[in-house]
Amino acid sequence: MRRTPTTPTELLSRARGLAGLTLAELAGELSVSVPANLRRDKGWVGRLLEDALGADASTAQAPDFAELGIELKTLPVDATGKPRESTFVTCVELAHPDEIRWETSHVRQKLARVLFIPVLSETSMSPGERLVGQPLLWQPTPAEEALLQADWEGHMRTIRQGYAHAITARDGRVLQIRPKGARASSRVWGLGPSGDLELIQPRAYYLRAGFTAQIIARSFALST
Repeated sequence: MRRTPTTPTELLSRARGLAGLTLAELAGELSVSVPANLRRDKGWVGRLLEDALGADASTAQAPDFAELGIELKTLPVDATGKPRESTFVTCVELAHPDEIRWETSHVRQKLARVLFIPVLSETSMSPGERLVGQPLLWQPTPAEEALLQADWEGHMRTIRQGYAHAITARDGRVLQIRPKGARASSRVWGLGPSGDLELIQPRAYYLRAGFTAQIIARSFALST
């Protein structure tokens, strides 16, 4: 892993220096092997870019660049720049939902400032052929934060009632919740309908692809 950048400007400059590299070229610089496919190693691209940029987070809850308060998110995009999938944010806090507020939530902390790095990822491309794009350092506008907060609070109302299992990927305008776990049998402690803790399937927050597409489109318009 490379030295951690000390300012947002240094981080953004370093990220811009990666643009145009294939993941195989970047992996070669870091002496990292490239997997044949990502079905069993979905986090490989993110970890590769974290190492290349010098991420310093010591916990899963902290932003990847903890000292700068900046989270790194890779965005698989097609040839038109459109995100191909939703973006993982963080795991849902299920065990003690009454103690959590938006202002102190992991979601808000993760999304306070985000370095988005698009990666050209057409289905015909192997992992090593995928191409690093120009980065974007994003901070939610008041309107965007209001949307995120409204979705989060709606999800949390359901979770506080003990019905996290009833939330589907269709819920939420920009912030959705989906099951998360290495195996379908994975379980964590969460609040059940009775008000007691019980073992339930872990879940995570994701930004909808349409939301990240708007962020990219606005940035492109501003930079032209």
